[in-house]
Amino acid sequence: MRVSWAELYEQIGSCQKCRLCETRHRVVPGEGNPHAKLMFIGEGPGQEEDRQGRPFVGRSGELLTRMIHAIGIERSETYICNVVKCRPPGNRNPEPDEAQACLGYLRGQVALVRPKVIVLLGKIACRYTLNEEIYITRDHGRWFERKGTWFIPTFHPSALLRDPAKKRDAWDDFQKIREKLSQIESDGG
Repeated sequence: MRVSWAELYEQIGSCQKCRLCETRHRVVPGEGNPHAKLMFIGEGPGQEEDRQGRPFVGRSGELLTRMIHAIGIERSETYICNVVKCRPPGNRNPEPDEAQACLGYLRGQVALVRPKVIVLLGKIACRYTLNEEIYITRDHGRWFERKGTWFIPTFHPSALLRDPAKKRDAWDDFQKIREKLSQIESDGG
């Protein structure tokens, strides 16, 4: 049974399914166009996201916003969320049980948005969304289709900030995203 946005956000806001609820300041459910054709999924909120309750608002978020804009799309036209909705302490990767506790929320978001393209930002987003062992350096820019939705792994913006040499590969991936969205649009989708 599909829930409404209000019900889903209420469930996320009051969640205590894992230990991440003990250290969070705010939950970070996601934001953007609830009917977006393009959705971005990261791994989890960082310090600034935990403070504001919004995804991708720190340095990584600024970079992601610039990248989205560079392919002719406004951030507000997309939907952006993370696998886990609470910040892992010290910005560590979410533990498997923490990610599993949030997957129902993520599935609910995907079901409500019904995007045509989902961009998976980093290995963690790939692992829990595609259920495949993805190596970003090898598999970035590769398309996966699941039930009529196209998925593409690419580098997490924080990885690009740490290693600017990867920006060229990420830009190539974003060009593929723009091309796929144009193709879907021309096919009437």
